[in-house]
Amino acid sequence: MIPFGLDLPIIQAPMAGVQGSALAIAVSNAGGLGSLPCAMLTADTMRSEMIAMASQTRGPYNVNFFCHAAPPPDAQREAAWGALLRPYYEELGVTAAASAGGGRAPFDDAAARAVVELRPAVVSFHFGLPDEDLLRAVKGCGARVVSTATTIEEARWLAARGVDAIIAQGLEAGGHRGSFLSDDLTEQMGTFALLPQVVRAVSVPVIAAGGIADAAGVKAALALGAAAVQVGTTYLLCQEAAPSPVHAAALTSASSHHTAITNVFTGRPARGIVNRLMRELGPMRGDVPAFPSAYPAVAPLRAAAEAAGRGDFSPLWAGQNPSGCMTGPAGALTRRLAGL
Repeated sequence: MIPFGLDLPIIQAPMAGVQGSALAIAVSNAGGLGSLPCAMLTADTMRSEMIAMASQTRGPYNVNFFCHAAPPPDAQREAAWGALLRPYYEELGVTAAASAGGGRAPFDDAAARAVVELRPAVVSFHFGLPDEDLLRAVKGCGARVVSTATTIEEARWLAARGVDAIIAQGLEAGGHRGSFLSDDLTEQMGTFALLPQVVRAVSVPVIAAGGIADAAGVKAALALGAAAVQVGTTYLLCQEAAPSPVHAAALTSASSHHTAITNVFTGRPARGIVNRLMRELGPMRGDVPAFPSAYPAVAPLRAAAEAAGRGDFSPLWAGQNPSGCMTGPAGALTRRLAGL
């Protein structure tokens, strides 16, 4: 059975930094579940975007939040990170930025108040679940709670805490891993290995995510027991999405199929198209500041390079299967993914 009263078993993945409410509205109005990423939004912007979704959607919509613990300041580690990047600052003629927290905030009281007031149908979390009091507030307003699992153990952990559905995120998926019980990437599986095992391990609906880019992939996931499929990368070139010009260009280039999991942009593993920073520093490093504190040092380099039309220092998040990316309206893509 398709969850959340949806007409179509398609969920648009929340993609912070490359979309706003317009993409989510288009997907929800096509019969899928549109998702608004809130982790990088100010409180005022988050509220205005949620109000826009409530007023412009005919069906349910999802708002997504991060659940990471804000790391304590580590001046020594951040200084060493800045020193490692110094040659790039000198090359581009920019100055290092002071640490500003990374621009990604965990779910907190203010976000919970907005959820309780505006009552979205679905609230999803990445990196586990929020504190019990915050989670209780979300459930109390009638929202369905969803979170991401990258392993069977994480799926069982989420099910034991009463989530309404679980996203089984395969290693192919673009963007940040939703892992929270372990940071050992060798424990993670591909989508079609993980999905049936999670379906057997829990009694709540399971949503497949990672590497699914067309109707055939959706059909395969449903055949393996998924109640719905979450798709991200495939939506990035739709007219309602908002990737940077260099990100959009990368998705249509020959390099789009060369992705890797990296922590050099934010401090947490995420899959993106391989670029200069990933090649020269190595995609995964042990000396990167804790998530999300790594990003402020990279931000000036990204801005300077993008101003020159280059994505050398940009997090070009993408999954392993960009083949389904298409321009045009997201509603049409949603129906196409559902085989209509």
